[in-house]
Amino acid sequence: MADPAPHVIRTRFAPSPTGHLHVGSARTALFCWALARANGGRFLLRIEDTDRRRSSESSTRELLEGLEWLGIDWDEGLEYKAWGGGESGPYRQSERLDLYRVHAERLIEQGAAYRAFETLQELEAARAAAAAERRGYRYDRAALRLDPETIARYLREHRPYVVRFRVPDEGEITVQDEVRGEVRVSAEELDDLVIMKADGYPTYHFAVVVDDELMGVTHVIRGQEHLYNTVRHVLLQDALGFRRPRYAHISLILNADGSKMSKRNKAKVARQAAGDHLQAKGPGEREAWFKKLEKSDRVGLSSSPTPKRRRQALHPPVDHRFTAGEIEAFLGGDNEEVAIAHLIAEDLEVDLPEIDVQDFRRSGYLPEVLVNYLALLGWSPGGDREKFDRAFLIEHFDLDRIIKSPARFDREKLRAFNLDALQAMQGDEFETRLRAHGERYHAEFLEKLGDGKLSLFAAANHARSKTLDDPFRDGRFFVIGDDEVVYEQSKAVRKALGGDPSGCARLEALVPILQNLTEWSGPALEEAVTRYADEHAGGKLGKVAQPLRIAVSGGPVSPAIFDTLVILGREATLNRIRRCLAERRADTVG
Repeated sequence: MADPAPHVIRTRFAPSPTGHLHVGSARTALFCWALARANGGRFLLRIEDTDRRRSSESSTRELLEGLEWLGIDWDEGLEYKAWGGGESGPYRQSERLDLYRVHAERLIEQGAAYRAFETLQELEAARAAAAAERRGYRYDRAALRLDPETIARYLREHRPYVVRFRVPDEGEITVQDEVRGEVRVSAEELDDLVIMKADGYPTYHFAVVVDDELMGVTHVIRGQEHLYNTVRHVLLQDALGFRRPRYAHISLILNADGSKMSKRNKAKVARQAAGDHLQAKGPGEREAWFKKLEKSDRVGLSSSPTPKRRRQALHPPVDHRFTAGEIEAFLGGDNEEVAIAHLIAEDLEVDLPEIDVQDFRRSGYLPEVLVNYLALLGWSPGGDREKFDRAFLIEHFDLDRIIKSPARFDREKLRAFNLDALQAMQGDEFETRLRAHGERYHAEFLEKLGDGKLSLFAAANHARSKTLDDPFRDGRFFVIGDDEVVYEQSKAVRKALGGDPSGCARLEALVPILQNLTEWSGPALEEAVTRYADEHAGGKLGKVAQPLRIAVSGGPVSPAIFDTLVILGREATLNRIRRCLAERRADTVG
């Protein structure tokens, strides 16, 4: 492409499609997007898929969907719906291999890079020898001692080789960073890095340098873990005669306890839950549990209406089964397979921490709220302001406001932000958002509920929902069978059903009243139950409403009781009251 105008800011987000879109990566994309939008620039999306073993099209698709959900659109890059395209493509690195080879040959010709023919076994032996001698390993440049005839013979024999970049023997490399200031590294600390692998694919370091130049990238915002990589990158840029973009390395996002926020958090929680579950079990019981997980076909479980699956929204379906050996290996720490963590959490009803954008989406957070919160992790809007929209972010975003210190992810604060946003919505918007979330993650729930009751279900849950998933998780009792309600054995339940006269006695008295109502509506139910409370419970509606709530839902918490009864319907309400009374009598006899 032609050199862009020098005043046009061009930023890029260049994820590797090797997993889910981590919230840290989403924040990087957000900052790059905001800087471009704030300055009338261009935001590019490039897919760095040169890791052939780990890259997948499903991960690419999830990255695109995650960015779309967050409202982070791109001007150039991978084509997706109405976005993407441009003159500096292709925008997948796997489709740009010829470009990397041309520039690698340039470096070889000018003596800035060289072919190295060592086998993997030879390199591993050299590393082992260095470890045995308690010294750091550094490639010894043996390839530079090969004469031209030997190199030519190796090439004729098609002997595999990598291309290494020759770093300076001495001196200091300086990087001017917009956040960290001036960073200096001695050349003696650097190894001759590989820039082209034996399979003909570039390494990350080389591809990113070539692509940033050819795509006219002027500003690179990325995590501080890349700062040391940037030292290598500016060496490559200088050797190739490329411009240096302006760099801004932003802080890490940590958990509230200061630990790194990574997928290992999910594995840790799942392993702890499994350990607690298996602690008191014998060999036979352990084996039976592993076989149960091994046989679990989780595809489609996201719509299961049973109480056992009330946490299903946090555990996405997987497209294959895992063997008992794979599950045991996970518990032993031999792999970090997130899908196994979700499988265990699903079975043991454990909530895993949200780490990736899809986790927060599945948990029912609003995209605008997550964008707002992510912007606060490492960037200051000025003053005491915390709540703002994308327009405000674009208007005020500047690299000077990026904060150096690590950001801590406070899930309770995010949840409070989300609650405030939901409470501020009009009822019809909440219903629309709730429906969309339900269609994506709780299709069977909506089907069982029926369109006619969705509006009431939304209205009944609006004031009490912190996320869009709360109504579906807390309201699972609405769509299960009447004989599937599990009654809590808590003190609150015992108190509500006991007493003198007992809550059960009041339920017995309510059965014919509810059965003979001519109209099953909120006002009619409220009038009938309130009249009964006035006459038999001293006007204390709670003495009647709470036993009702427990009878129909299994516990002491539900939406407003009359809305709850309308949604359930007459038949289900009466069936559950009778079943609750029967179980209570059985418990008393027992």
